[in-house]
Amino acid sequence: MSGRRARGPLQRVQRRSRELQAQVEALRAESAAPAPGQRKALSQRCLQLKKLVDENTNALRNLTKADEPAPVGNYNQRKEEEENLLLKLSQQLQKLVLVLDQDNVTTNYAVDEEHQKDPQTEDENGEEDEGEDEESSEEEDSEETDDEDEDKLLDDPNVKECIAVGNFNAQQEGDLTFTKGEVLLIHDKKADGWWVAENSKGERGLVPRTYLAVHNEGTDSQEQTQEHIEVVDETADGTEIKKRTDSHWSAVRRAITENDAVEILATIGAVPAGFRLSTLFQLLEEGSQFRASYFLQPELTPSQLAFKDLVWNSEKNTIYPRPTRVSLIVTLCSCKMIPLPGVSIQVLSRHVRLCLFDGNRVTGILPSLLDGDCFVRSNSLSSDIGILFELGITYIRNSTGERGEISCGWAFLKLFTSNGMPVPSRMYELLLNGGTPYERGVEVDPSISRRAGSGVFHQFITLRKQPVLAVKLRSLSAQSKDILNLLPETLIGSMCYIHLLIFYRQILGDALLKDRISTQSTELICNPILATFPQLMDQPDLMDALRSAWADRERTLKRSEKRDREFLKSLFVLVYHDSVFPLLQSTFLPDYKWAEEESEASRWKAIADFLKKSRENDGALQYLLSSENTHKAFDISELAYDFLGEARKNNPGV
Repeated sequence: MSGRRARGPLQRVQRRSRELQAQVEALRAESAAPAPGQRKALSQRCLQLKKLVDENTNALRNLTKADEPAPVGNYNQRKEEEENLLLKLSQQLQKLVLVLDQDNVTTNYAVDEEHQKDPQTEDENGEEDEGEDEESSEEEDSEETDDEDEDKLLDDPNVKECIAVGNFNAQQEGDLTFTKGEVLLIHDKKADGWWVAENSKGERGLVPRTYLAVHNEGTDSQEQTQEHIEVVDETADGTEIKKRTDSHWSAVRRAITENDAVEILATIGAVPAGFRLSTLFQLLEEGSQFRASYFLQPELTPSQLAFKDLVWNSEKNTIYPRPTRVSLIVTLCSCKMIPLPGVSIQVLSRHVRLCLFDGNRVTGILPSLLDGDCFVRSNSLSSDIGILFELGITYIRNSTGERGEISCGWAFLKLFTSNGMPVPSRMYELLLNGGTPYERGVEVDPSISRRAGSGVFHQFITLRKQPVLAVKLRSLSAQSKDILNLLPETLIGSMCYIHLLIFYRQILGDALLKDRISTQSTELICNPILATFPQLMDQPDLMDALRSAWADRERTLKRSEKRDREFLKSLFVLVYHDSVFPLLQSTFLPDYKWAEEESEASRWKAIADFLKKSRENDGALQYLLSSENTHKAFDISELAYDFLGEARKNNPGV
């Protein structure tokens, strides 16, 4: 008797996709000729269905081949095809929502007026209309040319002010609602057709390009929007609005839409009203593209034929230094007057996350600032580039056991003045803002301002009670600058790890530039350090283990050995193999989980025990061969470095 084989995760997602596809087709058919008064209900159903499609898409993206109970042929291809289907369904629903919600009063009025003309008058003018066909054709050609020219002007990066030629209601969090005739300032013209815009109130969000026209200051807004009203109606009814491709904004939207939990905590008095879900934590959860480990990888040139930030110096037999526009050291000094959460939640950790930020894009995130000193490097040419600090806590709600990450406020330190000069190296006391970095005018704790009196003295006292983050920018000595210039052009990290990162970069240069038989070769490189070192960037306890092991070995070196760069490099390889490399595959080391005391304690014990045995036995070989120790099944990724798969593609938007 044969049993029915259980469905794998991918098969379950595929089955759910077919169900959703059938529902979308049925809804589209029903919406083709909606009954009077049914448009709103259909629009709501459309939004609910889109949410289900997006949830299934997220479930699909989280799947891996290892999740399948049995081998699946062409797994990656099937997964990609399924994602394309779900994206298509999501786009169809987005378009359908716009069609159902769009106000076509102007267009309908024009159509009705045309039909209400006297038939007799139309007959009398028939010959005249025929005579004008050729002239009309010429006018249409001229209008098409004008439209093309206007589209080119609209896409010009130097054109910042645009006018809305129709009403647009935000379809999801992160969108910016606007009305016809409103002038918007464009901050970022994204390739997917969703642009970052700001209205006159200072509110920012995503807007569809197809609803915008170039703003001519000399033209009346009403006249200008009237000229484009037909374009808007056509866009809403026919033109496909592209799906957003920027995962940055999807994280921001999620941080806002999932704030219900924080609102509940604020309502019961557990946290101040200005607390939000952590935006930077949400970005870290999106994937590797915001993590320091991603920016540690070499970056390719636009041609994809060479490395942009990794160049070999044959004279000195090492990599060339890379001077950058931003290269400095930041010290976190103190946090003052930060509101404390209520007793209904248990705080698991208090931490600071920081990243490079230009008002729109986040570049690189330090998972957490465990050490007071960190380095910041960037070659961004943005005049608004600066450091975004986010203070946060990890918590558990006592009544429900719910776990989460909350932002207790954020601050932004701009690194260049209005005339393009670097800000001075000194202490800065930054007032913390509430909300997310994309909200303006939100206080961390509004109750402080409400309790303030109207007098100058009361205002001064109120200011003293506002939460503040004190940071210090430190200028670099010539020696420090030379050391930092061996790192990638864009990177944030703790100062205590710099020497470890430089070893990695030098070994990377040897493997990719010096020792490779041919620069055209794309074969896998057998190098355990290159294959696994970036994983340590997201596991601070393992980085500390490597730092400790290297410090122990370095203390035994002679002065002449410390000056020998090649000797130090070869010794670092041995230390790496005898310390963290075996731990990465040990079954005794639990997975790294942020702010979980039990997991952290178990990891520290496993790390300490291993390092002790490694020192006693003069290396890790005995530990690896012992039957008492077990390791995960061998995978070629432990040894093979695929630089084409790991290297960053040159992308000016990052």
